[in-house]
Amino acid sequence: MANLKEIRSRISSVQSTMQITSAMKMVSAAKLKKAQDAITAMRPYAEKLTELLQNLSSTIEGDLGGSFTEQREVKKVLIVAITSNRGLCGAFNANVVKQVRALEEAYKGKEVTIYTIGKKSGDAFRKTNTIAGENTAIFDNLSFDNAAEIAQELMHKFEAGEFDKIELVYNQFKNAATQIIKTEQFLPLVSGESVQSASADYIFEPTKEEIVLTLIPKSLKTQLYKAIRDSFAAEHGARMTAMHKATDNATELRNQLKLTYNKARQAAITNEILEIVGGAEALKG
Repeated sequence: MANLKEIRSRISSVQSTMQITSAMKMVSAAKLKKAQDAITAMRPYAEKLTELLQNLSSTIEGDLGGSFTEQREVKKVLIVAITSNRGLCGAFNANVVKQVRALEEAYKGKEVTIYTIGKKSGDAFRKTNTIAGENTAIFDNLSFDNAAEIAQELMHKFEAGEFDKIELVYNQFKNAATQIIKTEQFLPLVSGESVQSASADYIFEPTKEEIVLTLIPKSLKTQLYKAIRDSFAAEHGARMTAMHKATDNATELRNQLKLTYNKARQAAITNEILEIVGGAEALKG
């Protein structure tokens, strides 16, 4: 059995760890509230914008979307992996890496390139894959304008023919304890033919065609911004949950160590008493 000094040292170490994980949990909980409010407020707008674009596209004859709707033979694929800049959030980043690896396997025989958003995805793919671009600064100031710059870069690469298909992989926020790994097609645009909605008689000003041409870039930028926002909220939810579990585990370990310490202390006291009694009996004899 370890001596009392070693056990006291371990108890002190576990208590320090417990204070750190508890503080990180509270920080993540505070950040989660703000991030959750932002993505909850944004989702209806993003979904309605996509629905409107698809409905309009399905009523217009011809290939109005230009290169953004062009269905090419898929030879070169770009996967945008959205992770966090920091760890200590359970399987949050590992799930994205795992999904990207699965997509690579699905596109076996095709040229697959990775675009990383977040430091952790860069670390995971830099040594094994071709990297088309990296961005770790977006989370320092997460705004629509900063996300739009990345979206514009991706749109330019697709227009230039560098890639035939672009997909997003990220964690979608459901609640603090649940994140859903999502794979979304970014480009080319998904056709609105499969969208079923009630037809309505609208008066358009300007024309349908002009509205669609204006909506396409805006819709793509909004889609990417929503994905990054989702990932940001999911990150704090995952970290809060991970730190909660870590705090619980540290508490359990501390209690076990205290029990071990008390048993060892009791055994030491019992031995001392036996030695004293034994010595006294020896003196009598």
